[in-house]
Formats: sequence, structure tokens, C-alpha cells
Amino acid sequence: MEKTKTYSFEEAFESSLKYFGGDELAARVWVNKYAMKDSLGNIYEQSPLEMHWRIANEIARIEKKYPNPLSAQEVFDLLDHFKYIIPAGSPMTGIGNLHQVASLSNCFVIGLDGDADSYGAIMRVDEEQVQLMKRRGGVGHDLSHIRPAGSPVNNSALTSTGLVPFMERYSNSTREVAQDGRRGALMLSVSIKHPDSEAFIDAKMTEGKVTGANVSVKLTDEFMQAAVEDKTYVQQWPIDSTNPKVRKEISARKLWEKIVHNAWKSAEPGVLFWDTIIRESIPDCYADLGFKTVSTNPCGEIPLCPYDSCRLLSINLYSYVDQPFTENARFDFDKFKKHVQIAQRIMDDIVDLEMEKIDLIIEKINKDPQNMEVKAAELHLWEKIKRKSGMGRRTGVGITAEGDMLAALGLRYGTQEATDFSVQVHKTLALNAYRSTVTMAQERSAFEIYDAKREEKNPFVQRIKDADPELYRDMVKYGRRNIACLTIAPTGTTSLMTQTTSGIEPVFMPVYKRRRKVNPNDTDVHVDFVDEVGDSFEEYIVYHRKFLTWMQINGYDTKKKYSQEEIDELVAKSPYYKATANDVDWLMKVKMQGAIQKWVDHSISVTVNLPNDVDEALVNKLYVEAWKSGCKGCTIYRDGSRSGVMISASKKEKKVAQEQGTATNENKTETTPCVHPQVTEVRPVELLCDVVRFQNNKEKWVAFVGLLDGYPYEIFTGLQDDDEGIMLPKSVTHGKIIKQTNPDGTHRYDFQFENKRGYKTTVEGLSEKFNPEYWNYAKLISGVLRYRMPIDHVIKLVGSLQLKDESINTWKNGVERALKKYIVDGTKAKGQKCPVCGHETLVYQEGCLICTNCGASRCG
Repeated sequence: MEKTKTYSFEEAFESSLKYFGGDELAARVWVNKYAMKDSLGNIYEQSPLEMHWRIANEIARIEKKYPNPLSAQEVFDLLDHFKYIIPAGSPMTGIGNLHQVASLSNCFVIGLDGDADSYGAIMRVDEEQVQLMKRRGGVGHDLSHIRPAGSPVNNSALTSTGLVPFMERYSNSTREVAQDGRRGALMLSVSIKHPDSEAFIDAKMTEGKVTGANVSVKLTDEFMQAAVEDKTYVQQWPIDSTNPKVRKEISARKLWEKIVHNAWKSAEPGVLFWDTIIRESIPDCYADLGFKTVSTNPCGEIPLCPYDSCRLLSINLYSYVDQPFTENARFDFDKFKKHVQIAQRIMDDIVDLEMEKIDLIIEKINKDPQNMEVKAAELHLWEKIKRKSGMGRRTGVGITAEGDMLAALGLRYGTQEATDFSVQVHKTLALNAYRSTVTMAQERSAFEIYDAKREEKNPFVQRIKDADPELYRDMVKYGRRNIACLTIAPTGTTSLMTQTTSGIEPVFMPVYKRRRKVNPNDTDVHVDFVDEVGDSFEEYIVYHRKFLTWMQINGYDTKKKYSQEEIDELVAKSPYYKATANDVDWLMKVKMQGAIQKWVDHSISVTVNLPNDVDEALVNKLYVEAWKSGCKGCTIYRDGSRSGVMISASKKEKKVAQEQGTATNENKTETTPCVHPQVTEVRPVELLCDVVRFQNNKEKWVAFVGLLDGYPYEIFTGLQDDDEGIMLPKSVTHGKIIKQTNPDGTHRYDFQFENKRGYKTTVEGLSEKFNPEYWNYAKLISGVLRYRMPIDHVIKLVGSLQLKDESINTWKNGVERALKKYIVDGTKAKGQKCPVCGHETLVYQEGCLICTNCGASRCG
């Protein structure tokens, strides 16, 4: 029966606080992101205890369809307190939730068959991307099919504009779609063989461009070899054609140096070693049956064919360490093997649950009031996804807390000993996941296109055969339930609830930059543990409790104030010593990833975190080593590389622009909010105006922001498509707000813009076009803006307004969104902590909050 009792946020928070033992951050994250809700935000669960029973009961329901079913209690015992098995966000929020119609898949890849190089195909992919993102899915697609710039086209444009404008199109669609503050996630990729790949690589270096997508370039072995040996490389389009229409020779070394430079400068593009991906891919043994890998999901851990998707689950490695942080610490391989086999079984059950969710989505689309012409594309999209999901039954079993596991065993992350042990764990994981999928093939049948002959030369299958000949014989005889099984995905905010770190990253010790802190209300000077961004130890331990566990096991008082000497001694004894991102041998980390990759049939999402002062030569060395070590992809993040916006203006132009309140971008000069002007109490008759469009839920909104010296001075905001609203051509992004005096002495505000031909159009009575209540609040906000309160403080003020009416709250969200674009990039979000790593290191960039510590972003 569907649950109908609801809880207030406060009730759920208090109950969750008890569940998490007083951890406010974990409780808040769970209530905000994972508690079962409906589309109106009503909360139907009081704590994770109810969530885990919801999931366990649904898994048990599916299990009853098959022989040897697991009970709900058995499943619950593995989920409870996030101890052993942790479903990813989409399964956690969606399983058993009948209040929302959403997919359980975390990630999708899309792409049309055949000749997809047309505006019709490009717009169809754009629509499919949006349709998936609104169901909470991350999306990836490849652009290699689009003809390069300057190519002839059969329309009035005569020549193609190339890849970059379509990158911006897809990026804008992503920024438009947000779910409960969670921005849509997009991966755009292109082959290095494409003649426009250099423009693709450079696209995000231009200010404000492609801000809604991750970008990765697909590198071939041939290109990498040419780059290393400084040889020429041939690009062509179509990239796989034996008779290409476009062909050019380039210096592989020069293009490689650009990739390295951009990655050093801005952490993008990521690189995908495409030949390794395809060579190792088991699904590509079935490429002619629709399983040809074309791109990856946004985080890069799932290479996928078009219209396939994947659900994710992580196993908490730390929980398999008996007597952690002691001389007797050991990893319980027997328990681990048993749980891995169950985890793979649960993942297959989740595929069944996803098929049910897709049926509900299709049912909803059929019942929607729009005619079939409007909804046919969405309907066909989900029919394709259902077909592909059912054919392959792809799963994504992964791990979390590897760094904690190693520390608990007394192994230092980044050493050869730790790497060897990690490889042993991942080999065990792979063999037992594959044992489970073979057993399920016996009990439930194999995925429908399984063919042992197709797979016999696959390198991953060969490793299975060499490691466990009996398993291989059984696989040939019975088949496999799942076409592919394994991945290592970033666990994001779920790691805050597991009380561990995420992925295969080491724990970051909070003790490498220390300072003395003086309490102004106390004459004593005492030393706190201080991490690299200045948080106190008492705050920091919320995110790295395993260090506390070590302290407690070894008899240290975690509440004591330690002297500097005691801190130094304590740190040196810690198993986390010399295991932070800045201490780890980065080359060893890349080699570790490559070694582990051999036992992961999909891919690994991992970022190599580097200090700010490293040079480009190191980035080059790490990327080349990643390729040679067998990694399928690699992303480099240099500390601070995302803290500012990449602009094309010279330093001199930038300085002049700041002094004059203007910004130079290519050949266009426009006002920019980089100068904080003096207060101007008397409003000028005319103000330049930005038109900002956005979407709240399903409603289209528009904001008119009047600017004085490039700084917001007033704002009008409301629905743009209601009966009394305002309709503008989509091309209108700028204009003027003109203050007019009526015959009776009252004032009105008109909006005036120029069309493409230079003719002026005036929309009279701008203030009368929107709900009067919006206008009254807008006057309040405009008054604050007029007296030049800093924009981030204005946004905080707007966000704190206590408004009971839901529509006014929606207006409030719209004002916040409209104003965020005027915050100077790099402005610190004081008092706000990153929901992923917990540090107070959030800065504004392009209207989004970016964490300079871990790279997490939040928009909307």
C-alpha cells in the first residue's frame, strides 16, 4: 500500500538526527535529497530506517519471482545504517516511491542511428536529453557525427558552423533543467579524429561558454603514439569513413599540448582512452546488435551505447575490516565474497524495478493531455530505453571507502603494498560479481543476446578465464544474466551518510596547515586542528570520522585541546599520515587506477587532485602514464583551476574593462558587473536592461534586470506566458527600461528593445504585466539593490523571506536565479558549506556554487 502519512521537515530532521547519532549534516542531507517525497515536496519518511525497509521490501518482492529468493530482512540487514550495501541516489529515492514518476537509472547515453548530421537529428537529441534530465538522469552523447566548420550544407546557411554552437545548445538545455536544486548533468564527447576537435577542446576556455556540460575528448592509441613521438596525425570526417569528405593533417604533439594546457588551466577536457575502452568492452562484442559504445555518462564511469542506462550501487569496503586501526586488523574476504554476490543479485532486481518504472513513465506519457504529435518523441525515447535495458540488463556494482579500508588495515594509500591489496580486493569483487551473474543465468535465464563465441577473445573475459577456469566454463555453459556488471562511481553526498570518504580517494587529513587561534573572549591561546581551508578540527571531524575512530581505539581524547607538539606527534602516528591528496605519489595513484581498471568491466571515475603550483609537464606525464597503465579515462584537477572564469581578454584589456565597468569579449563590448558603483538615489530615465529567462518547475519565467554601470539597480520578475504576462522573441536578451510619467503624475516603466533589423519595439507598463504582489516585493528588492547591498547578500536576504504562498515562493526562487549571474566570479559564499565535502569553500562561478576543495557544483 502506498504510504500517505507525511512529516514536516523538522520532524524528519529530528528523527534522522537520532538515527545518525547527532550528525546534523548527514541528517539534513538525507531529508533534503533521499527521503521519499512527492512532486510538491511532501515528506513521507521520518528517517533512513523507513527508507531502507522500503527498498528491502521492494527487492524482496522482485526476489519472489525467482528461485532461492532473498527475504526483506536479509536485504535490510545489508542496507541498515549504510553499512554494507549502498544504492546510489536514483535507486535510493525512487525504489518503491509511487508519488513521483522517475527512472531508477543514474545515467544514460543517447544517439541516433544512421546519418544524424542534420538539424532535425540535433534537435531530437536535444529534446531527448531534456526528457531524461527531467526524470533525474545524467546524460552523455557524442558529437563526432556533426560535420566540421566550413563544410557545405544543403540549406540556406550554405556552410556548417561546426561543433561549438551545438555544444552551447546542449549546455543551455542542461542549465534549464533542474530537479529540486540539482542541475541536470551532461557529458559531451568527441573523437580526436574529428577536424573540429581542437575547437571542442577550446570551447570551455571562453568566458561563459558551455557551462552546463562536462567535456571529454576520445583519444585513440594512434593519436597518443603520434603525440609521444611528435608525428603528424590525420583527422577526417566522417570519422569512420573509408572515403571521407574532409581530411587534414595536424601535429599530434601541438594538439596534445593544448589538451594538457587546458586541463592544467581549467580541469577540462577530461580524456577518454577510447581504444582501451572499446578493446576491453564486453558489450561491444555485440556492437552490431545495438551495443556499440559511443560515449560515457557525465562522471565517466559508465561507457554506454545509445539508449542504454545504468543503475549504481556501492559496497562499503571499510565495513569488512575487522578490528580496524589495530595490529590485528584484517579484511574479511569470506564475508565480502558473500555480500558481493548478493549485491549483484540486488542490482539485477533493480533492473526489474527499473522496467516497472519505465512502464509507469510510458503510461503517464500516454495519459498526458497533449496530442501525440507533442509527446511522440518522449514516448519513443522510453520505448528504446526499455528495449535496450531489457536486452542487456546492465548493472553498476562499485565500491566506496577504499581509502578508509587501507588506513584501517595500516596500509598507506599510494604505496605499492596498498595498491597490491586494492587490486586483490577488486579482483575478488569481479570474480564474485561474475559468479553471481552466472548463477542468476541458471536460475533466471541469461540476457537475451548472450553468445559465448562473441566474447571469447575479450581481454576482460580472458582474465576471468585465467583467474577462475571453473567460473568461465559455467559462464560458457549457462551464460550471464547481465551484459556487464562493475564500475567505480563517485558516491557524492551518500558518502556523508556512510561516515566514510567516497570512491577510491584517500581521506584528507585536517592537520597539514595549522595555525594558532585566539578566542577573543578568553585570554588562553589554544591550538585547534585546522585543515587546509581553515575549518576547526571540531567541524572537520564530521566528515572524516575514521580518524576519530583511530584516535579512540588508541586511547586519545577527541575532545581535548592539544598543544602543537602533541598534534605533530599524533599526526605522525596516524595511518592517514602522508596520505592526503597533496602527499600521495600522483604517478603511483594513476598506476593504481590502471591496475584496478583491469578488474572493472566498465570504468573508474577518479580525479587526480594536484596542488596549485604544479606545472603542465606533470599533467602531461600523468596523462601519458594513465594511457600506458591501461586507464580508460583520466581527469586532472589542479587546486584553484576552477576558481575564476577563463576569459580571452588580455590582462591589460581586463584591467581597463574593470576600471570602465565593461568587459571585452571578442568584438563585442558590453556592461559587466565587475565594478561596485557609488549609490545613485535618483533613477536615470533610461537604464540598460538584461532579460533573463529560466524555468521553475514547469513554468517559464522572465526577469528584467535594470543595470546602472553594469550593476543590478532594479528587477521585474514574473511568468512570461500567462494571459497578462509578456511575450518576447527568444533572441531578445538586452534592452532598456524607460521610466515614463503619466498625465496624472504617476510613473510607469516601459521595456524597449531592438529587433534584428534595428527597429525599436516598446512594451508599455512593464510593472503592470506581472502579479501586483510580485511587483510589491520587487520594489522592496529593487530598493535594496539601489543602495548597493552586495549581490550575494541580496540573494541571501531574498532566500530568507518567509512567504507562505507557494506562487510567491516560486517568484522568490526566480529572483535568486536572476541575480546570481551578477555575482562576481570567485565571490565566497560565506556561511555556506559544500554538501559533498563539508568545507566552507563554496564560491560563485557563472551563477553556480562551486566547491574549490572537491569541485562539486550546485546550480539553480
